[in-house]
Amino acid sequence: MVSYEVSIGFVLVTVILVSGSLDLTTIVLEQSRGLGMNLGLPFNSFLDWNWLVLFPMFIIFFISALAETNRPPFDLVEAESELVAGHMVEYSSTPYMLFFLGEYVAIVLMCALTTILFLGGWLPPLDVWWLNWVPGVIWFVLKVCFVFFGFAMVKAFVPRYRYDQLMRLGWKVFLPISLAMVVITAAVLKYTSFA
Repeated sequence: MVSYEVSIGFVLVTVILVSGSLDLTTIVLEQSRGLGMNLGLPFNSFLDWNWLVLFPMFIIFFISALAETNRPPFDLVEAESELVAGHMVEYSSTPYMLFFLGEYVAIVLMCALTTILFLGGWLPPLDVWWLNWVPGVIWFVLKVCFVFFGFAMVKAFVPRYRYDQLMRLGWKVFLPISLAMVVITAAVLKYTSFA
């Protein structure tokens, strides 16, 4: 299932274009001087982060992260409708626990990447003294928990996709939108003063 992974690559290319660096620290620091600064807001805020400027890419990355980590509604291999737990029926005890531990480590990693790429990493939501007093690691963990909560809520609200619907979503929706966003972002950075 490579259809959504191509879109994740284009999302990463777009974020790299906007930030001008492959370094995750630089990507977070570039979000502290984003759209709000260009609009003349007196202080940094969550409006500077990439989630607003690259909103379609944020949605594509979030949904593709769900598919990449085999979370519902994209858990086609190990869905409840499959025999017991799909391919996991042969495992129990420690191997079963290690598989689940690996899945949840991947989920937390995707939540952390979403936080770094789109939600300002460790930056506070507003640049005021009483929020700057809170350590950055607390903001980072709170944002990762917020994204993790989003992962959990999708399971409750969205019905499961069939395999052909997942492929159509990846190849006919996400790929053209992400490719167009790469071209639009590159053109805006090349021909305007936002670079």
